[in-house]
Amino acid sequence: MFISNAYANTAGAAQTGGTMELIFMLVIFGLIFYFMIYRPQAKRVKEHKNLMSSLGKGDEVLTSGGILGKIAKISDDNDYVLLNLNDSTQITIKKDYIAAVLPKGSIQSL
Repeated sequence: MFISNAYANTAGAAQTGGTMELIFMLVIFGLIFYFMIYRPQAKRVKEHKNLMSSLGKGDEVLTSGGILGKIAKISDDNDYVLLNLNDSTQITIKKDYIAAVLPKGSIQSL
């Protein structure tokens, strides 16, 4: 009396836009992933690779651990650099841990 009967539609209305909407959403998510994640990370990796190739003896550098030093010895055949922290202290670090090259005279001004 209060509830009406529900009958199935026998006309067979098919969903035609479902697959196109799904493909469109996947393309949108792919573009968002590319422009917000992959592209900036690839740019940072390229800049760091250029920094590593431009290192030379006598450059003042900042490590990712916050250590300031001057490059005393660098070689192309291995991945390690000898840093002078002061006149009597030297440490060996991997090239990958160098975060930035400082202008000449930065260590003396501190």
